Amino acid sequence: MNNTYYSKLIFELSRKGRKGYALPECDVKGYALNELPSKVRRQGMPALPECDELTVVRHYTNSSNNNFGVDTGFYPLGSCTMKYNPKLNEEVVQMSAFQDTHPLQPAETVQGLLALYDNVQQMLCEVTGLSRFTLNPFAGAHGELTGLMTIRAYHEKRGELQRTKVLIPDSAHGTNPASAAVCGLKVVEVKSLADGTIDVDHLQELIAQNKDEVAAMMMTNPNTLGIFERQIPKIAKMVHECGGLMYYDGANLNPMLGVCRPGDMGFDVMHINLHKTFSTPHGGGGPGSGPIGVRKGLEEFLPNPQVLKKANGSYEVRNSDGALGSVSAFLGNYGIVVRAYAYLLSLGRENIAMAGKLSVLNANYIKEQLKAYYKLPIDGLCKHEFVFDGMREEYGGDHHDENSVKTLDVAKRLLDYGYHAPTIYFPLLFHEALMIEPTETESKETLDGFISVMKKIAEEARNDRELLKTAPHNTPIRRLDDVLAVKAALFTYKDLERQDGEKA
Repeated sequence: MNNTYYSKLIFELSRKGRKGYALPECDVKGYALNELPSKVRRQGMPALPECDELTVVRHYTNSSNNNFGVDTGFYPLGSCTMKYNPKLNEEVVQMSAFQDTHPLQPAETVQGLLALYDNVQQMLCEVTGLSRFTLNPFAGAHGELTGLMTIRAYHEKRGELQRTKVLIPDSAHGTNPASAAVCGLKVVEVKSLADGTIDVDHLQELIAQNKDEVAAMMMTNPNTLGIFERQIPKIAKMVHECGGLMYYDGANLNPMLGVCRPGDMGFDVMHINLHKTFSTPHGGGGPGSGPIGVRKGLEEFLPNPQVLKKANGSYEVRNSDGALGSVSAFLGNYGIVVRAYAYLLSLGRENIAMAGKLSVLNANYIKEQLKAYYKLPIDGLCKHEFVFDGMREEYGGDHHDENSVKTLDVAKRLLDYGYHAPTIYFPLLFHEALMIEPTETESKETLDGFISVMKKIAEEARNDRELLKTAPHNTPIRRLDDVLAVKAALFTYKDLERQDGEKA
């Protein structure tokens, strides 16, 4: 195969004087380049590549073929729920009824859109057992921040300004402590037990030490190890008795759908990732949506603007004086909300629980098939995901041997077989963490193919360790030097020219 268009940058394909398109002369008076004020004119020509149209088409077409996503292959990325996005959702959001509206239109001209927004709010309340939702936040971490701001507003209204500490398990997603810090709160880490669940005795000690300062406790359930936290009623009681609120990180809500509800467990505030649980586009910096819900009594603190249904059945957009303020422009990412609505209606009340149950079934199926090859630090029933701690010693894994097969080697070798690697080295509880989440949308045939490759990689590690150490072998770019990439990052084409003139 000719790899010219795969391996080279568009700037490397550039040849001086080549053109792919010629724009017509501007015939609008006042807009010619020489009539623009000099202060807004570029002083030199932009450093753009010069290529013919065919070169450009081939380059970008072949570059796009290197992208990997749920539409091209299995994406078992633990803790991120990379489930398939049904094309029906895309067809619905492109319907003319949802196009060409403006966020500043009077409410009476967009009653249908506001009804959809309110319907989604009500559905999320039903799924989670909470009282009211806002769809304004743009992402999961944005929802976390908004939820913590809601909690802080609640304490401030009660005059308890000293409540500035958030209890967070050591197995939590990294966004939890980050969101707390951005909100001006202090993080208090709670230890986990050997089985991966929260150490309730340690939590009790921390509450006793910080009783009057606890603002909230953040929890993910199932937790980051894919284990259901069975002590939640006891934990919620402890936190509530000291005056704090319970926050539910909804990143792992997928296996809970239709089975149990955070509101029933004792949680007061939560966020949901529509791009994880409700099958809307995920990643790439957007689009996204991280709605937050609250229990009864906290509705007044939700951010502005708010969509509410009036007594006469019509809808209004209003700002509340008691709200924490605004966290986004207008009503969030409406296109994502429409997609989530289509997904919810497609499943319906009768079938939504199947999503959670199948995600649990798929995860346990892979775990049981591979635990003879990869080290399973916590055995037993998992929910939607699980974590291996590297490869078993009989296949070349050894935490104490630098030359042993590492989780990174397994991840790189998977690329040669056409699979996206699972999450690696997270959570930090295990030295060689390999975190797998298949989601409910994958077939048994797909899971069997992945299992077969993972077993084959283990056999390769035992018989030819160097094969894994030098992987990947079949990708356009071979294994990168991660340390060098951090210390000497190259951000532009010109950065590829080293100071001594030698090309990188």
